[in-house]
Amino acid sequence: MKKIIIAALCTVALMPRAEAVYESKSDTGTEIFDYIENQRREKRAAELTDEQKKLQADIEEAIERLPRPIVEGEPIPAAFEGDDLTYNTLTGEFTAKGHVDIIQLDGHRFQSEFITGNLNTQDIKVKGKAHVLQFAENAPRVSLDGYNTVYNYGSKVGTMDNVKGKAGEYYISGRRFEFYPDHIVAYDAYQTKCGAKDPDYRVSAERMEIYPEQIIRMYDIKLWIGNVVVGSKKYTERKLENNEQPYFPSVGYNSANGLYIEDTFEFPVINNHFKYLINAHIDTKNGVRSNTEFHYNNRNFITRALYGYYYDSDGRWIKKEPGLDLYYSKHFDNLPMSYSFEYEIGDWSTQNIASTHQEFEAGLSHDPINLPNKFTLFLNTSYKITKDDEKSPNRSKQTVKGMNYGIKLFKEFNDKLAAYAGYDYTKNTSQNSLYEFDTDSYSNKFSTGVSYRLTEKDRIVAGFKFDTKRGTLEDADYYWYRDLHCSTAIIRWRAKRDKIEARWQFTPW
Repeated sequence: MKKIIIAALCTVALMPRAEAVYESKSDTGTEIFDYIENQRREKRAAELTDEQKKLQADIEEAIERLPRPIVEGEPIPAAFEGDDLTYNTLTGEFTAKGHVDIIQLDGHRFQSEFITGNLNTQDIKVKGKAHVLQFAENAPRVSLDGYNTVYNYGSKVGTMDNVKGKAGEYYISGRRFEFYPDHIVAYDAYQTKCGAKDPDYRVSAERMEIYPEQIIRMYDIKLWIGNVVVGSKKYTERKLENNEQPYFPSVGYNSANGLYIEDTFEFPVINNHFKYLINAHIDTKNGVRSNTEFHYNNRNFITRALYGYYYDSDGRWIKKEPGLDLYYSKHFDNLPMSYSFEYEIGDWSTQNIASTHQEFEAGLSHDPINLPNKFTLFLNTSYKITKDDEKSPNRSKQTVKGMNYGIKLFKEFNDKLAAYAGYDYTKNTSQNSLYEFDTDSYSNKFSTGVSYRLTEKDRIVAGFKFDTKRGTLEDADYYWYRDLHCSTAIIRWRAKRDKIEARWQFTPW
């Protein structure tokens, strides 16, 4: 017969949750399908597992058995269950054997076959295997298995060896975990979003530090594809809540650059707000064309000092030597809208043109508007000023300014089929600007596309873009996405330009 003890017990929040993002590249507006792909991933991440559902039910049952209601500010009650429980009311020592289940009523579960501890000193010890489940409000979902656990739930300090499990959307493992009130340290650890028994990719580190501010700091890092090390870094720091791709190099081919590989290396400077980046790019047609950036980030404000080579979606290169970019964005507190301001100034150059280049843009965008029958409407507008002071003997100056706006309607027909149609107007074109970089030759654009999932692993996409003023089809792009379990192969055929591109990227889920 199982025995039950109701006691006061506190546990620690183990790891913040990160949102996964999927991001493709397009000139015809097909990136709108990323919206539905990300929503599906978020929906999967929000679904409760069987053990989370059971914990909810067990907590509700335990609350009904409490002798008095929970008082705010007092230690959270916990229910102890086991095949054999002993408790010394004088010393506070307890022993629990056989299917021991400790449930804290704020959403935590601790399970093992043999647990010893002391309710007075608030210590728990497990020599064998222990299972930790966290499903609490305003905390990440955690499910971990480990050994040799020592934990004080009063000071929220403890250790666990040979840990493996999942925290948020990350599969994690470590030789030793140390728990502190304000952070977690994992030694000889790795993290990945690939759920395979032998992950397709992972990041290992001699030490990982995880903080409540959604920050993870990693030291002496190795980047793995399968069992092969493909790169290393001494240190990196990232915000887990950011929508970022994995840490690995990008590999691909396109007609403009040939076969390429690129990666970004980050180096924190001074404090968490300052960092130095090296964006390395090597391809078979241009050789090494990289850039460096110095960033200052403070909530909604980003400052970047730029130097080096940059390319657009058509493989056209520009050199910035140097440049300064200031960006601020914020969501209105009481409105479903966001606004942004951006200013960039610097020396731009191509093989034939050089100038002092300035851009200012003020933007306004509405949150996605959900309409009946699974329609979604996207709206945005901006005002942009571009100035170029050409570095030529006659020192000619060129200015383009005006409104830009876009409207796009998206429809999800079912789990396999989705489509969109939209109109965009951009004042800047390659006809009125000094550079062709990141511009089309026309202002009035109608785009449409369709996505169809052939199988669980294969999806095809077609995107089209028209010049509405001339009534001509300017772009027709066709994609094949092949899911390789934890990575994706993408083949893109640009029919109007007779170009083909191939890309291999790691998917966030």
